[in-house]
Amino acid sequence: MRSFWQATVSGLLIGGIYALIALGLNIVFGTMRVVNFAQGALLMAGMFMAYWLWELGGVHPYLSPLVTVPLLFGLGYLIQRACVSPLLARERAREPMSVLLVTLGLALVLENAALLFFSADFKTVQTDVSLATFKVGGIIVSVPRLVGMGAMIATCLGLYLFFTRTDLGRAVRATGQDREVARLMGIDDARIYGFAYALSAALMGVAAAVLVPFFYVHPALGTSFLLKVFVIVVLGGIGSMPGAALGGLIVGVVEGIVGLYIQASAAQIVLFAVFIGVLFLRPAGLLGVERQ
Repeated sequence: MRSFWQATVSGLLIGGIYALIALGLNIVFGTMRVVNFAQGALLMAGMFMAYWLWELGGVHPYLSPLVTVPLLFGLGYLIQRACVSPLLARERAREPMSVLLVTLGLALVLENAALLFFSADFKTVQTDVSLATFKVGGIIVSVPRLVGMGAMIATCLGLYLFFTRTDLGRAVRATGQDREVARLMGIDDARIYGFAYALSAALMGVAAAVLVPFFYVHPALGTSFLLKVFVIVVLGGIGSMPGAALGGLIVGVVEGIVGLYIQASAAQIVLFAVFIGVLFLRPAGLLGVERQ
């Protein structure tokens, strides 16, 4: 029984980090109605930034968001304005295929640039918290994963306050709900899309900071997270921040328990079975709302 609770707690903690990554993808998905295949590559870029800040400057990964968040915000804004926005402006029918292919191309460019400059070697960061643990009732709790859970909760709270208490946040929500009505209300949807994409990229700086102390840094690591995070967004409900958090926790727990009783490779099979079952019952996701 203790092993069950150990797997559950470990799954919840890693699920919190999945949810943190999913929050970024959910902002783009919920606002622009496009799949951002470059999200994983932006996470990889953030992790390389955090790694080199530690390697060259001795900056602790938990302090790296002071640098990586503004840099990724700027990079995300430039990507959206230079590559994505022209396609959205031309396509009156809002066909997402070309945007999807552009973000996929950007992901390949970023991954191959990382391979060119940093090689395919796995890089790791060993800090004072990388291997730190403590016990609660016989359950081992990983400190860096607990920090990741705390970062996810703080980020969810910050996003909730931003989207409900500020004019810019309300404008982002309005644009995601109905682009044409938002335009009629005087909202510049092109600027909102640029901001939403930039905010999504900036969140990868936070996710990178909590991953680097215990997860390897590699040019292809973004791909390993992307499909899983996409499942989390759809499972929880497109555009729902609580849904992204709930979906991440569910995925983490499923992986932990299935890995305990069967094997880790079977976790993906069970995960997708749960995913398909939920979509049959609730096509909009667990906390999503059907759009008219």
